[in-house]
Amino acid sequence: MTPATGSCGRTTVLLKAESFVLYRMEKKIKYTALLLCVILGISCMFSFKNRQIIRIRDRETVSFETMMKDVTSASTVFIGERHDSPFHHKTQLDVIEALYEEGKPLAIGIEMFKKSNQHHLDAWISGDISEKEFIPLFLQNWGFGWNLYRDIFLYAREKGIPLIGLNVPREITKKVGQTGFQSLTDEELSNLPPGVTCELDGEYMDHLEMIFHYKKSSGRSFVYFCEAQVLWDQAMAWYLSEFIKSNPGRAVIVLAGAIHTWKYGIPKQTQRYLQGEQRVIVPDLPVGPESISEDDADYFVIHG
Repeated sequence: MTPATGSCGRTTVLLKAESFVLYRMEKKIKYTALLLCVILGISCMFSFKNRQIIRIRDRETVSFETMMKDVTSASTVFIGERHDSPFHHKTQLDVIEALYEEGKPLAIGIEMFKKSNQHHLDAWISGDISEKEFIPLFLQNWGFGWNLYRDIFLYAREKGIPLIGLNVPREITKKVGQTGFQSLTDEELSNLPPGVTCELDGEYMDHLEMIFHYKKSSGRSFVYFCEAQVLWDQAMAWYLSEFIKSNPGRAVIVLAGAIHTWKYGIPKQTQRYLQGEQRVIVPDLPVGPESISEDDADYFVIHG
């Protein structure tokens, strides 16, 4: 397939895809998940205990401990999520705790905060702001779900693990999704990191088509959707790389929507800026482990 170029951002089509994979989950689903974990705590713990971890390179089911022996050597660990899933966030926290207990200096890169609001994250970690004061700031950045992420944020604060905001302004991605990257003004472009090109290649587009069940024949909407992901991936990779260059002794765990954390996403874009050993852990998605390869991820986690 001939490489395509274009723009970046959220599209109407993206919202449709998000409904069953990643991003804007309907309130009914979101609160049902929360209530189930509050009311049926024992059931939730059982599910966490019985998650299945598949090592993609040989399709073997491995223990969490076996996965962590491998993951510990990486300088960057990407852990995907469906944003409304308490099971996915529990796995993320387990990985963070395991790496911390190994004595590795850590940082946590998060899609949930814009880079421009890094000072709020710093105030949270330093203890200069209370949870009551922080929750509205979290919601301004992410829109929902503090209770889903709360344990991760509290653990980072308790252990003094830096939280790194990786996201770009939502209004920019929304605009580009509707009218294309070329429609951005100079001022809007100045709010993005340098070097964002939104160039696409056929392999990347094929990957997104498989995950989201798109038809390439849908025209520009599909191209804009693909470019939306590239914008996110490139920007988050740039911010991540800048932090790593300034903090070479820290391993960084990146928490983001599953499509961003696949090897085609932030990991691939990060390699444009620096080299380093990476591991990619993705959660159960509409595609099963039989549909993916080592080019996609290292581990596939099925939550019981």
